[in-house]
Amino acid sequence: MTDQPRAQRFTDKRVVVTGASGGLGRTVAELFRAEGARVIGTDVAPGESVVACDLSDDAARDAFVTDALTELGGLDVLCNVAGIQRFAELGTLTAAGLRQHFDVNALAPILLAQGFADALVESKGNIVSVASISSVMGQPYNAQYCASKAALLLGMRSLAVEFGTRGVRVNCVSPGGIDTPMIHAAAHGLPESTDWNLIAKSQSVMPGFMPPIEVAENLLYLASDAAASVTGANLVVDRGVVW
Repeated sequence: MTDQPRAQRFTDKRVVVTGASGGLGRTVAELFRAEGARVIGTDVAPGESVVACDLSDDAARDAFVTDALTELGGLDVLCNVAGIQRFAELGTLTAAGLRQHFDVNALAPILLAQGFADALVESKGNIVSVASISSVMGQPYNAQYCASKAALLLGMRSLAVEFGTRGVRVNCVSPGGIDTPMIHAAAHGLPESTDWNLIAKSQSVMPGFMPPIEVAENLLYLASDAAASVTGANLVVDRGVVW
């Protein structure tokens, strides 16, 4: 974040940000606060101003929803940032690993939307979720992440149709590579025999990983009144990835 004064687009807005302990989620939560929002952040790992919660645990997630609504008195924006990514060859995939990706990347955001639905309808609020370019393109060694993010994207588009007539907007941002600990750790565990040339075939016109703020700004745009007529959208922020 810069030290420049920011527009106060979210003064007194009530916001929940998942994955808020670090990386993109932390940046998003900081930007919302800088623009006047009341923010509750959650993450599987506790952090400063972050509630510890495993969103793949049904009881823990339901308790978080109840506590957040009690503390905030409602909700204006649900921002689903939390996610996991681990590269794996097909032969090493496990049902447990696949389920974990779906639980965190797809099921939790959809079930959070369910839990906060009444509050969002009341406030005519919105949901912004972090999908990925992996939700719309095949990537080697990334089947569990690609599949789970594709499920998230289509799930959110379905909710956009379902809740549009009730005044709730639902959108996604699909980033390319972000300079966060998650992406740097994603390939750990791949064998030395991995065909890295296959991975390198996906390149950006503007090279390099993006700083989190370049993606976070787009999440805040979709959550703001400037995007009042935008719903069911998938905003790709990837520096021009080509395959």
